[in-house]
Amino acid sequence: MKFFVDSAEIDAIAELNDLGMVDGVTTNPSLILKSGRDILEVTKEICDLVDGPVSAEVVALEADDMIAEGRKLAEIAENITVKLPLTWDGLKACKVLSGEGKMVNVTLCFSANQALLAAKAGASFISPFIGRLDDMHIDGLELIEDIRTIYDNYGFETEILAASIRSVNHIQDCAKIGADVITSPPDVIKKLASHPLTDKGLDAFLKDWAKTGQKIL
Repeated sequence: MKFFVDSAEIDAIAELNDLGMVDGVTTNPSLILKSGRDILEVTKEICDLVDGPVSAEVVALEADDMIAEGRKLAEIAENITVKLPLTWDGLKACKVLSGEGKMVNVTLCFSANQALLAAKAGASFISPFIGRLDDMHIDGLELIEDIRTIYDNYGFETEILAASIRSVNHIQDCAKIGADVITSPPDVIKKLASHPLTDKGLDAFLKDWAKTGQKIL
């Protein structure tokens, strides 16, 4: 499974990247706002830091304008993935931009039908939102399962990029289902290393070690 970091914070991305935990990055207008940075500037900095795909999102609503913005964003670096909303105009833009050889991430997916359309339009990635469906008392993981089944049935190459990850359990379940990628805030990825029994065992080892009176260095 590939790990994408859902952030525009350079320091947080760099920390995980140094550990080999970053296969790509996703950003959106809300994350750009949170960073307080210029979109072109911070996106270029992320692209220079990370080797994998970096999603940069258009903000236009009409297909022609999305295409123009997508082309502008793609000029930032070779690893840019143009992020488009799953609307009819977004699908039109996806078809054009993917036809030009650009990577496209179709986002805000909430149904398997939408994911099917995105694959037909040539999307590199489809981003189903787990947490936002869970907020509506709809099983977001079931959507990942449905998309996986449909894509496998017909050999679509579009990668399932599970988004709106809220917990370590979301990541574990997506891995079991077979999502190609998860994109997650840095803190959730770091929590994957935590377990109370690890902490308890380490504490016991250290107490016993102290009783030996020994040192390694």
